Amino acid sequence: MYTLYYSPATASMVVHLALLEIGVPYQLKLVDIEKQEQFDDEYLKLNPGGKVPTLIIDGRAVYESGALLIILAERHPEAKLIPPSGTPEREQWLQWTVFLSNALMSTYRFWFYPQELGHQESPPEIRTAIQHKIEGLWERIEAHLSAHGPYLLGKEFSGVDLLLTMLMRWSRNMPRPATEWPALKRQADMVRARPSWKKLYELESLKEW
Repeated sequence: MYTLYYSPATASMVVHLALLEIGVPYQLKLVDIEKQEQFDDEYLKLNPGGKVPTLIIDGRAVYESGALLIILAERHPEAKLIPPSGTPEREQWLQWTVFLSNALMSTYRFWFYPQELGHQESPPEIRTAIQHKIEGLWERIEAHLSAHGPYLLGKEFSGVDLLLTMLMRWSRNMPRPATEWPALKRQADMVRARPSWKKLYELESLKEW
């Protein structure tokens, strides 16, 4: 059985969704980031970075949401979250997973955690630059989905679509949310219609999209 240390609507969301898609038994352990529990000594023994998620796999603590998505998809090929090894589709899947983790998730941190850039609140010009970078990434993904969608790999849903939709959700209160791009919205609507998404909302007590 897996154990997922999570906080609602954070980067643990994609791992929780993957577990629900796979359908394996797992336990949830809440890490209250409002109370800074991610920095508790006991949690730091599991995840020295003081972030969620952390997943216990066969007694080992493993972290980084993108890596956990890859690990779960590979451990449970029957769930078809990742294309078969040695195929062009698998290479594309890995490319998108790393791209979303490196380009989009890392930029989001500067939007939500301005203290990492040395500010309590980012100056307007910096906030605008971060916004434009994120929107530029949406433009790139929109172009891909428009030409090759509706999912990132084409006609077939895969685990990387869970990651993309989670990241689109994070934009919901930004000046221009990701769902204002039509192909992105279509992809998000399809993922949000999946039973895993609905079940996660129930389990994590989420309401707004």
